[in-house]
Amino acid sequence: MRKLRMGMVGGGKDAFIGAIHRIAANIDGLIELHCGAFSSNPETSIASGKEFFLPESKCYRSYPEMFATENSIPKEQRMDFVTIVTPNFAHFAPAMMALDYGFHVVIDKPMTLSLDEAKQLQQKVKETGLILCLTHTYSAYPMVKQARKMVADNQFGAIRKVMVEYPQGWLSTLSESEGNKQAIWRTDPSKSGISGCMGDIGTHASQLAEYISGLKITKLCADINIVVQGRKLDDDGNVLLKFDNGANGILVASQIASGEENSLKIKIYGEKGGLEWHQMEPNTLLVKWPDAPTQIYRTGNNYLSDSAMFNTRTPSGHPEGYLEAFANLYKNFALTLIAQSEGKEPTEEMIDFPTVADGVRGMAFIENVIASGKSEQKWFDFKI
Repeated sequence: MRKLRMGMVGGGKDAFIGAIHRIAANIDGLIELHCGAFSSNPETSIASGKEFFLPESKCYRSYPEMFATENSIPKEQRMDFVTIVTPNFAHFAPAMMALDYGFHVVIDKPMTLSLDEAKQLQQKVKETGLILCLTHTYSAYPMVKQARKMVADNQFGAIRKVMVEYPQGWLSTLSESEGNKQAIWRTDPSKSGISGCMGDIGTHASQLAEYISGLKITKLCADINIVVQGRKLDDDGNVLLKFDNGANGILVASQIASGEENSLKIKIYGEKGGLEWHQMEPNTLLVKWPDAPTQIYRTGNNYLSDSAMFNTRTPSGHPEGYLEAFANLYKNFALTLIAQSEGKEPTEEMIDFPTVADGVRGMAFIENVIASGKSEQKWFDFKI
């Protein structure tokens, strides 16, 4: 009985998402930070590791050095998995190398820089039998789990319409020219890939739509825009969707919606009723019926599903948010690894986290959306 040992690639002392990962991994007491190559700059990497209270021997100058060294020491002393929290262009190489060395992987979305890389990574996961967890955080909220279970239990009948929107306002000006580090790499094609807004937050919206509805996107028709003059990648878009059961949908993602914070929301309608969930009010799920008042479901109550309760830590009325949802990904991933190491079969709740397959669909979403947005053709098949 011990904590799982986590290595980290990227996420140095000044990195926003690196701190989020470390906090989330620590919440349930199942994981400890063991080592890291925290920056492409060796001095910054070592300084970051020391700031995180790691011994200097566990502060590596590069991720190849970290993987090789950790692999060379006795198994009971090396890291168990690596978390990759670099910009998009630096996901693929460390992920492939980690798998080659026998380490499980947690990785930020979008999973790679291209669909081709995503498919290669999926094949590597298949060959090695290792586990890859993709951090689509919003699918890990308790009330999202509740929504998914109610849809799966056919409480709303056949799903007819999915409406998901993700408006942000933080790129309403040309922030990348003003020294905003997050904006600089996210709007740079060499670091972010072929898409900005749709790759950054549109992928979250599409994954959430498929996760809750249990459906798969089969066709799309995209209107993709660069609103802020001088920007190189899309900062706004609207997408019409068709799903594999015949349902239709609308996906809106924008980072130039002035005044918005992180206002992800989703509505799903079936033949018997519907639901609504807002990320900025995450502990509430609205359930709507045609012949009865709207119901308000709240996190932490004993009327919720097992999957919702499995991902809840506090009694009702004690709000849980982004950090806890992020921690659910790490908890479920860790419990799956622990179960496997003990020769046990992970439970359905344990294996409920996004995987390499979600990463492939995310990259397919990006490439299909951008292709549609650049074409005069109305509808595109969702090709993988």
